[in-house]
Amino acid sequence: MKLYTYFRSSAAFRVRIALNLKGLAYEAALVRLPRGEHRDPSYGALNPQALLPTLEDGGERLTQSLAIIEYLEERHPSPPLLPEDAPGRARVRSLAMLVACEIHPLNNLRVLQHLKRALGQSQEQIDGWYRHWIADGLAKLEASLAGDKAGGKGTGKFCHGDAPTMADCCLAPQIFNAQRYQCDTAPYPTTMRVFRQCMTLDAFDRAQPSKQPDAE
Repeated sequence: MKLYTYFRSSAAFRVRIALNLKGLAYEAALVRLPRGEHRDPSYGALNPQALLPTLEDGGERLTQSLAIIEYLEERHPSPPLLPEDAPGRARVRSLAMLVACEIHPLNNLRVLQHLKRALGQSQEQIDGWYRHWIADGLAKLEASLAGDKAGGKGTGKFCHGDAPTMADCCLAPQIFNAQRYQCDTAPYPTTMRVFRQCMTLDAFDRAQPSKQPDAE
């Protein structure tokens, strides 16, 4: 497998975690977003969306982090990242999408660059934007995690039960982003407890930005 990745890409971070959890070796192909390498025609030929990550697996080429994780789950079902029961799978997907579809898109690099370059926002204003949407999203995530502790079918040590799932693959990178921008995470005790539990696992620790070959 070859994963096109960048050390600070949250979406690539999610897939790195999933690959590590499943014990799958991969080659890291580095695409440096601040240099615009994702817009290079050679990368566009691989991924017409010009986004990270891209995963190559034999003759298959896959894009979008959640779709890649679902692919890995189907091709390599052990250990599972989705529960066996339909309600559990729906809950895990809902938590993952809350991060990947609601929180992250408002704060990714191209949005922040647009605020600065096209709209003339100051760094202080951009940081305020970032922290506002982090607080809004993490409050929703906290409510979902703290309010659902139904004995193994809700929040346990991890987002769902006592083993990591796709939801945890999404949660950890989002908390790294929040900490990087010095967001106040004290109002989200359940979320942070789950995050700390995630980071005790080697699969999460090896995937974190500071341990990537392109870390700056």
